[in-house]
Amino acid sequence: MKKRPGFALPALLLALLSGCAAVGPDYAGPAMAIPGSWANAPSTHATAQDLSRWWLQFHDPLLSGLIVQSLQASPDLRSAQAKLREARARRGLAGANRFPTVSAALSETHSKSSAASAGGLTRDLYSAGFDAGWEPDVFGAARRALEAAQADLEGSEASLHNTQVSLVAEVALNYVELRAFQARLAIARDNLASQTETLELTGWRAEAGLTSSLDVEQARTNREQTRAQVPSLESSLAQAEHRLAILLGQAPGALHDKLATPTPIPAAPDSVALGIPADTLRQRPDVRVAERKLAAETARIGEATAALYPGFTLSGSIGWEALSFGALGGGDSLTRSLLGSVAATIFDGGRIRQRIEIQNAIQEQALVNYEKTVLNALEEVENALLSYANSRRREQALREAADAAHNAVLMARHRYATGITDFQKVLDTERTLLTVQDSLKTTQAESISALIRLYKALGGGWQSAAGGEITLLQQGSTS
Repeated sequence: MKKRPGFALPALLLALLSGCAAVGPDYAGPAMAIPGSWANAPSTHATAQDLSRWWLQFHDPLLSGLIVQSLQASPDLRSAQAKLREARARRGLAGANRFPTVSAALSETHSKSSAASAGGLTRDLYSAGFDAGWEPDVFGAARRALEAAQADLEGSEASLHNTQVSLVAEVALNYVELRAFQARLAIARDNLASQTETLELTGWRAEAGLTSSLDVEQARTNREQTRAQVPSLESSLAQAEHRLAILLGQAPGALHDKLATPTPIPAAPDSVALGIPADTLRQRPDVRVAERKLAAETARIGEATAALYPGFTLSGSIGWEALSFGALGGGDSLTRSLLGSVAATIFDGGRIRQRIEIQNAIQEQALVNYEKTVLNALEEVENALLSYANSRRREQALREAADAAHNAVLMARHRYATGITDFQKVLDTERTLLTVQDSLKTTQAESISALIRLYKALGGGWQSAAGGEITLLQQGSTS
């Protein structure tokens, strides 16, 4: 068969053009100067270690079990997983847009002419064939779109990890809060029982004529004020329990039996594992999300810029046409066509350039957001370190104050029973004991909560971290 070079030339030309470089800026990871160490790091701390399961350091099997359950059933996590599947599909669609489209068709046409024009002849026409169309990515619009979709996909993966980090921290924080309310409720009830004994003592002394009814009413007032704290603490306890259930994707009250038995507030480990700020920023998924968003918006500048250049289209078909179905497929029925076209925008009133300018502005916003995210991450770690250190100091002082307040109550009651001191001393010491003990448990919970927020700020709570195109410069370094 005689060659048709006219068909080969357009295809060869477009294939060569499709190898051109993509227009627009190539992405380069942002560089930021960051400190080489933490300003509020404790004087003694462990070296950096795997924080993907930091909650195991509390040695609380129930807490660990709740966290595992939340990672399997949390509504927030399931929503993030669905968004990740969407991003995967969009990335696949962007990749598919770079390939030709091929379709197949089979048809039959039955026609009958009018008697006046062609004697009423009847004719059947059968056709079958394949059509193909392709827009060669000469200036890289599709490549930039694929690059943006890939960055969006990686950002969705990081967003899923960020949801895991937040979820694990929220479960742990609510668990600590629940245990703190249980401890505070126990303190209130213990003090209530003790103050009831004091009321009985003053009643006996009043009956014996050793004191007035004023002491009895003051003792009753003190006891009832303590009793009034119990319903409020019970409500707060139930709310913490309900929040935990929701985090695990369960109905409020579903965890009551599991959490009903009070256990101590989780104890802090002997030391906190800290790395350098650069390691923390690479570990934090929210920083990764912001960086991948910047990469995607940079790629979209090239996608918008490609509209300034001509577009190329290549289409063709091959098939068979015959007057009978049996004749299809024969050499005489073969048909084919090939079409190459070029289209370019001559005038659009500046629309394309304005779209490019819009995308440049969006990319700059993404850069600023990335820088802000890095700074916020550093701030969160420093604040958590400071809060943890100060709450531990406050906890130690309150522990000593609670011991002293307990001793003061015992001495005041003894001195009152023997008539050495007045009842006001008993009232003052009992009130102080309740306040100090309650503050101690609150501060213990605040201390552990600060440590949990520190682990969250360090990026702990997810596994298999992905490396990103991020350049982090320690302050004072040149590379």
